[in-house]
Amino acid sequence: MKNLNINLVAKSIGEKLINYGLYIILGTMIIVVVIIEPRFLSVTNLTKILVQASTRGILALGVAGLIVLAGTDLSVGRIVGLGGAISASLLQSVTYGSRMYKQITEPIPLWIPLILSILVAVSLSALNGFGVAKLNLHAFIISLGTSLIAYGSTCIYIDSQEGGAQPLASLDDRYIKLVNGTIDIGPVKIPNLICFLIICAVIMYIVWNKTTLGKNMFAIGGNKEAAAVSGVNITKNIMGVYLIAGVLYGIAAYLEAGRIQSVTTSTGLNYELDAISACVIGCVSFSGGIGTIPGVLIGVVILQVINYSLYYLGVNAYLQYIIKGLIIILAVSIDVRKYLERK
Repeated sequence: MKNLNINLVAKSIGEKLINYGLYIILGTMIIVVVIIEPRFLSVTNLTKILVQASTRGILALGVAGLIVLAGTDLSVGRIVGLGGAISASLLQSVTYGSRMYKQITEPIPLWIPLILSILVAVSLSALNGFGVAKLNLHAFIISLGTSLIAYGSTCIYIDSQEGGAQPLASLDDRYIKLVNGTIDIGPVKIPNLICFLIICAVIMYIVWNKTTLGKNMFAIGGNKEAAAVSGVNITKNIMGVYLIAGVLYGIAAYLEAGRIQSVTTSTGLNYELDAISACVIGCVSFSGGIGTIPGVLIGVVILQVINYSLYYLGVNAYLQYIIKGLIIILAVSIDVRKYLERK
């Protein structure tokens, strides 16, 4: 009996180590970085990490809803590239001789490019939603096609400039200040990007937890057939989640263009991987029906800490891709294991 109890305890501990293995590994990596370079935890570095995580966080908030539906979105990065290109092209300084729209001789309101970015992103995200909800296509396939559409559109748009393709840079000072400015509360300076992320997170928390759409989203992700039998309009709710994701993509695209201040055809490359990775690290299950907004934010911050620490230590950029890939594989493997245990 005593040996049996010991075996049960050992098995329980082993299962917990496996289930939380990813967090143990990531936590160990962060501790090692701090030991090697104690200055890594400075206020300046932590602020930079949060600023860099801001637009990725907004994207992750959109992707998370699709993962809760047991789907995904491979078009995120390319949608960001297209929305960013539109935003940057319209908000180039009117004194810049090589600006894309020379007919714009007076600064336009900052909200116009934001609305256009959102409209473009929502249109492409709606296409994904239509494919999933009405055509019963797998989210992987429809979003892959949308990704190519968005990328091709971005290339055509940027290449349409007089003199051929060139970076969309020299942006309006008002735009740069809006995105990269700070809110000063006494001696404390809070970057605007962090504030935008917090606002989006609060709104999404309300949508997920206090609205019928949020409840239906979890019901569909948990068991689509059961949700349909209980009277949930599957098509309407799936489209709603995709449209909200599109709004978040458009906002993130607008902010990202202002953050990096130079948009090219490569802008947005692999952003979807960061967003999906953050969701999985934040315990949003690919099996559907499971996830929280705080979890997504924690996943975004953890992933960005890892990214920044690798860069901070001078790890080879190509090796960083390998590490990110291993993190995704490990995270999804643990998620699948938990799902099988529940089954």
